[in-house]
Amino acid sequence: MSGNNTYGDIHRYEPARESTAAAIGIVLLTVLEVVFIGLFTYGLISGWGLSEFGNMFLGGLLAMIFIDLAFILVLYRKEFLPDVMIVKKRRRKWEDLYIREEDVDGVDSVGGGWEHIKRAVYPYYKK
Repeated sequence: MSGNNTYGDIHRYEPARESTAAAIGIVLLTVLEVVFIGLFTYGLISGWGLSEFGNMFLGGLLAMIFIDLAFILVLYRKEFLPDVMIVKKRRRKWEDLYIREEDVDGVDSVGGGWEHIKRAVYPYYKK
């Protein structure tokens, strides 16, 4: 990734594949979803939930409804939405505390005397 990207720039954009097989799969899964919803609604109206087996059957149908919906959404995201990466700047912790960049290390209580000793012993010492 190049260093001159600014916040909000699109770094990568790959258009969606839009495959026909995925479209057919989504249509078939949607038909199956409508069948499951119809069975669940009919079971609720008919009172299937009053018996122990009917209650478990309705719970299984509800689970199948959500699993089928999850597969529909996964196929849609993978095949019909573009792959976009947007550059975001990561904020450093001191920026969240409203501290200026020069005050990140805090205040030196010795007053810089230790730095003078280091420079006296080793003149090429960098701060």
